[in-house]
Amino acid sequence: MSHLSQDKQIKWSGEPSQSAIDLLQGEGNVVVCPTKVGYIITVSDKKGLERKFSAKNRKRNKPGVVLCGSLEQLHELAELNAETAAVYQTCWENDVLFGAILPWKESGKTYIPADGSEELMTDVRGTSCFVIKFGVPGEQISKALWEKDHTLLFASSANPSGKGNRGLVEGIGEQIAEEADLIIESNDYVASIQPDKSIKTRYEQGVMVSFVDKEGKLIPEQGDQRSITPAPVLIRKGLDVDKIQMYLSDTFNSWDYRHGEYY
Repeated sequence: MSHLSQDKQIKWSGEPSQSAIDLLQGEGNVVVCPTKVGYIITVSDKKGLERKFSAKNRKRNKPGVVLCGSLEQLHELAELNAETAAVYQTCWENDVLFGAILPWKESGKTYIPADGSEELMTDVRGTSCFVIKFGVPGEQISKALWEKDHTLLFASSANPSGKGNRGLVEGIGEQIAEEADLIIESNDYVASIQPDKSIKTRYEQGVMVSFVDKEGKLIPEQGDQRSITPAPVLIRKGLDVDKIQMYLSDTFNSWDYRHGEYY
């Protein structure tokens, strides 16, 4: 990492990073933050999203990731039913990183900045991936932004496109390091989540599940029925995939495992 990016790097103190919160309440800023699985780029508006895509040389067809610092925020933004909400609740109670593709509530969309962010935050079906329990440093920021003035936190992995950052701030690459306005370093925190894993065996990402059908509508509740379609689809394996498969099985008789289906 260059000398230039060293100047804007701070170490996570365990407390919410006020400098990150201030930047993300401003316009077009980019903050790199540690999570349970590695480093992410966080932004809060269209200008920030544009900078994120440019720093990653990234295609724009993927659904955006919305980081939720509380279940209340999740319910305010996304459309859920009792069964999909139950999986989030269980993950929340067990501090398990979880993200699912969901439709936005019409009322939830009013929190998306009216600057064209929606086009970059949703896929063609109008869905986004809503993530909880992604790691304390970012959860603190997301919660503070939402509680203060309902600012949303959008995220993407801080990887040079096609490469992982290996859970090390040094792995985010020169381009992302140059683009960021602030880099919060906590390699120790990231390493503490998968202490028994090596660089080769660690998960670089969280589990992602789709709770929508092909048109982007929320899947209907299953109740006691069996062999139901559409059903939840686990579209990306990752940290705690074994626990999440168990939670899905506790709530749904039918769900599919199709790693890579969306991405």
